[in-house]
Amino acid sequence: MNRLTSLGDEALIALDTAAGRAAGLFNPNVRLGVTGLSRAGKTVFITALVHNLIHGGRLPLFDVAHSNRLARAFLEPQPDDGVPRFAYEDHVRSLVDERIWPDSTRSISQLRLTIDYESASAWNRLFGRGRLHVDIIDYPGEWLLDLPLLGKDFAVFSEEAESAARSPAREAVAAGWLAVADTVDPDAEADEVLAGRLAETFRAYLAECRAANLALSTLPPGRFLMPGDMEGSPALTFAPLTKRADRARPGSMQAMMQRRYEAYKSLVVKPFFRAHITRLDRQIVLVDALSAINAGHAAVADLERALTEILTCFRPGTNNPFSALIQRRIDRILIAATKADHLHHESHARLEAIIERIVANAAKKASLSGASVNTVALAAVRATREATVNEKGETLPVVVGTPIAGETIGADTFDGNRETAIFPGDLPADPAALFAPADATGQRFVRMRPPRLERTAEGVTLSLPHIRLDKALQFLLGDRLQ
Repeated sequence: MNRLTSLGDEALIALDTAAGRAAGLFNPNVRLGVTGLSRAGKTVFITALVHNLIHGGRLPLFDVAHSNRLARAFLEPQPDDGVPRFAYEDHVRSLVDERIWPDSTRSISQLRLTIDYESASAWNRLFGRGRLHVDIIDYPGEWLLDLPLLGKDFAVFSEEAESAARSPAREAVAAGWLAVADTVDPDAEADEVLAGRLAETFRAYLAECRAANLALSTLPPGRFLMPGDMEGSPALTFAPLTKRADRARPGSMQAMMQRRYEAYKSLVVKPFFRAHITRLDRQIVLVDALSAINAGHAAVADLERALTEILTCFRPGTNNPFSALIQRRIDRILIAATKADHLHHESHARLEAIIERIVANAAKKASLSGASVNTVALAAVRATREATVNEKGETLPVVVGTPIAGETIGADTFDGNRETAIFPGDLPADPAALFAPADATGQRFVRMRPPRLERTAEGVTLSLPHIRLDKALQFLLGDRLQ
């Protein structure tokens, strides 16, 4: 039994799984979860994945495409009536026509992609073409970080939140919330106005932690930053308390905060876990490691903690044909460091080594027995191209792209139309250096506009360019397309 669930929860999950298996008995499908923390590129990843499969993108490392066994890929109607559809067409329009990055994931959504393929087995080909439904579930990683709260009471939650807020990396931005929280008498009468102030200052502190200059990742409760349809509800109007009584008096501030914290878990966290996380077969976690690296060792260490929390929430393992009827297990988890196009390819191996180091520690702590875990450095949409420049007799590798309007390099501010060459610098050869307090990369990664798509001589627009999207596809889906 998962430590986040009770026996009753597991019974309901088994019923849900059995019903889902029965519905898809004659239609093989795989449920692929796509998550990541803010600005990691979830929306872009899904859009690029679908666009490349539908439009015949260059995918040499995706075996079914490389061996010309991919007959076609197409979108089908939304399979779950209670889940919003991923706005694929809108996102393609943003990327291709307007050359702007689509809006970030703010709530859960889903898309069904169907793949028709020829089997690699001559025997299987006698029975006709294979078909696999891929249900892609997009959800904010901030929501996933809420799942460990199911195993923590209000006192533990408050203690951990206060400890993090008083750490050197956060104390300055947490000052506003701490100033309010430190004045709260836990035994005083419940006060809605004070509860609102506590919640708002705590939310502002979390938002500041997520800002680019800090790039911190471990920020529960996740709905405080991405409330979805829960915005303004009492279940989101609470905060940790820095002063707590051993036992909350009925009608007190502490009793109100405890009650709302428990309501948050029962009304928000547990339904999300049961309805979505327990139904996944495969999972990719997208990580904006470059922003953490740029922010310094505290952000890198916090990213490792966040990944540990995330990996702990999954239900890893393998199923035999009988157990699969009543439970789903995630048997493949891919951790992808995004925005590899910000670096020259000579630094990609170092980026992968960094993410491998972070994931190795997180996976060990999360005890992911039974699941295959892999890492990759990728760019779902490649916004740059590589070149070299000569400077003072030295040849330097650079990336060339169009910075987003308002981006700056030194005293130069870009208008969103002019291309420029950027020397991105080198990542440290030893990933351990990033965890040292003295580390300073001295790098700032400039945001680029999506690329202008190439066209064939016949005027056909090619698929979105990428870096190692095909490698990710092979790990996540390759074995299901044999």
